Amino acid sequence: MRSYCWLGLFAVLNLSLFAGSAGASEASILDADAVANADGTYGFNVTVSHQDEGWTHYVNKWEILTPEGKVIETRTLFHPHVKEQPFISSLGRVVIPIGVSEVIIRASDTVSGPGTRTFSVKLPPRK
Repeated sequence: MRSYCWLGLFAVLNLSLFAGSAGASEASILDADAVANADGTYGFNVTVSHQDEGWTHYVNKWEILTPEGKVIETRTLFHPHVKEQPFISSLGRVVIPIGVSEVIIRASDTVSGPGTRTFSVKLPPRK
C-alpha cells in the first residue's frame, strides 16, 4: 500500500511540473534602447516577446529598473499581442535619477509575473 502512495505522489509532481511548462512562456525582453531628450528625460523602445494566449494570459507591463532593482517607471500594456510577436513598445519622457547610467528592462505577464529574461541598457549622456 505504501508504494502506491509514493507512486501517486510521483505522478502528481510530474503532472504539476508538466502543467507549469505548458502554455505561454514567460515574458522576455529581446532588445531595448534609450534616447536622451533635450529636457533631460529619456525615451525607450523595447522589444517584448511572449506567447500571449488572449485576455487571460498576456504581457501586461514592462518596467525600467535601477541596477539595484528599484522600479523607475512602468509601461502598462492594456491588451494582448497574440498575433504580434515579438512587438515593440515605447515610453517617453522617463525621468532617470542622477547618477544612474544603466537601467534594466523587465517584462511581466498576467499569470507568471516578472520574467527572468531582462535587458540592460547603457544610457546615453544627458543633453
